[in-house]
Amino acid sequence: MDNLFKIFLILHILGGTVGLFAGTITLVRKKGDRTHKLTGIIFSYAMLTTGFSSFALSIMHSNYFLFMVGVFTIYLVGTGNRYIYLKLLGNDQQPTIMDWTITVGMLLAGVSFIGIGVRNLVAHNNFGFVFIVFGGLGLRFVKTDFDNYKGKLKAKNYWLLAHLQRMTGSYIAAITAFLVVNSKYSPVFVPSALVWLLPTVILTPVIISWTKKYEVK
Repeated sequence: MDNLFKIFLILHILGGTVGLFAGTITLVRKKGDRTHKLTGIIFSYAMLTTGFSSFALSIMHSNYFLFMVGVFTIYLVGTGNRYIYLKLLGNDQQPTIMDWTITVGMLLAGVSFIGIGVRNLVAHNNFGFVFIVFGGLGLRFVKTDFDNYKGKLKAKNYWLLAHLQRMTGSYIAAITAFLVVNSKYSPVFVPSALVWLLPTVILTPVIISWTKKYEVK
């Protein structure tokens, strides 16, 4: 079991490292050019490797941190890539069983995260705010999925907006995981809740800005 854990841990670290570098390049490159597409593919596979290995590690050694990272990574990368192929929702196209499975999975996880967060706050553990924030963000994305799947589209290029939002969100997950793991080496004390939420606070305005820039109503 220890050897199996080490294998998944190595996959998790490699996936996260490659994803972090590829994601940074993808984030700063011109959207849609050849380099953006190539690094985007590398980023997607690397982050999926990180996500699924997180699940395995969290099962072997109960760990909410790894489980949360796994859920968000798989959901955001999965839906972010699927929306590229869902450009005709509201016309003749329908979401597949895989699309619904990923979204419903995030729905259940989001509700669970909020429940865990409330339980932690009741126990006077401020880390509960992290679960509530991530659970709320997940449910916000899920609502967008349900609206899009039912044809209630708010933008003509909804698929592009969803792709940008989800892939940037998965990059936030990669940055968050990196900071959480390495925060123990910080020369000054930083509250764990702050480490968890800081990337989201900093990069969420970027998502909002890009959404406004590229949205076609």
